[in-house]
Amino acid sequence: MGWSSHQQTGLTFRDPEQSAPGYTLVTPMFGDGSYLVDGDGLIVHRWQFEDFDAGYAKLLPSGNLLVRGTDRSVVVPDDVRLPMARDRARHGAVREVDWDGNAVWEYEHHYVHHDMLRLDNGNTLMGRCVVLPEELARAVQGGRTLGGGREGRGGSRGGELMFGDEVIEVDPAGNEVWNTPLWQLLDPEQDPICPVEGRHEWLHLNGIDLNADGDLLFSCRNPSRVGLVGRSTGELLWKFGAPNCHHQHHPTALPNGNVQIFDNGAHMLAPSPVSRVIEVDPATDEIVWSYYGTPREQFFSGHISGAERLADGHVLICEGTSGRIFEVTRSGDVVWEWHTPFRDDSPTGPTQQVFRAHRYAPTFAGLAGRALDTGAHRAQNAALGLTP
Repeated sequence: MGWSSHQQTGLTFRDPEQSAPGYTLVTPMFGDGSYLVDGDGLIVHRWQFEDFDAGYAKLLPSGNLLVRGTDRSVVVPDDVRLPMARDRARHGAVREVDWDGNAVWEYEHHYVHHDMLRLDNGNTLMGRCVVLPEELARAVQGGRTLGGGREGRGGSRGGELMFGDEVIEVDPAGNEVWNTPLWQLLDPEQDPICPVEGRHEWLHLNGIDLNADGDLLFSCRNPSRVGLVGRSTGELLWKFGAPNCHHQHHPTALPNGNVQIFDNGAHMLAPSPVSRVIEVDPATDEIVWSYYGTPREQFFSGHISGAERLADGHVLICEGTSGRIFEVTRSGDVVWEWHTPFRDDSPTGPTQQVFRAHRYAPTFAGLAGRALDTGAHRAQNAALGLTP
């Protein structure tokens, strides 16, 4: 969306009669904490990390926080190639912390990235990069070289490695108990890398979920593909993507069997790129519902971002690149809007990006008996300009 250096942050609009009650979890990218804000946009709880750059978090029914980020205390070996951190070394981890921020569980791997999901049995699903076999890397179509030129086959310029993705399940002891290699399920010719993307990554997995049958829903950004994998068979059951959506994020399995997707829309011109949220019927590939901005050009996020269906049918949307989080009705009316006040340093400079946001109802089990007090965070709310 358009951006002003004088833009108001915090709560910019709320319809108290229509907006869904609850608390919104916000984790600034490249920051050192996660925050719960109330319906008035004020911080009511904060998790702070001293040695961990939190990129994304979810609140668990226990009240603990599951957070994916970078462990700054671990030095990455020089021979480890990192596809999403080409100019800096980082060590990926998924960590569970209690209400006070104390670590109670962690899984570390250089190639863990983007999304994670805690299962009812206590295991955790997460995405992980893998180095592709050289023969497969040469067969993958599309993409461009680092110098900007188009290259139909082969790895990136200079013979660099090409990465694919897998989804793993680990138990509380950190043992890997299930694995599905997405790089073996998609097709190197039918699912090519978008021409604007480099060839160091084929898939770039950015979202996972489970449907009512327990099957794995996934999103891969670079080929613009969403898919469904049978958890018991490992077979690809459904595939959806370009030209119907582009560089999408956050696939969500809905109770009616449909799939909700944040379509970043980098190639959807109107006449300039626009984003949208769509609901797709996997049985027919029909888009049965969509949300666009008004005017359309004012809603756009070229990467990251997400959309969460709330219990009342509303959708909480995270326009990630601008840090704008807003709630819309099924008819497209904005009934709550909040702009992040957090500004952190990324490798390319200051940023106010938010990967994804979640809304938790007041009755959510993880909030039971918890102190959710704006007064305890009065100084920070005032310093950030969140207090009216």
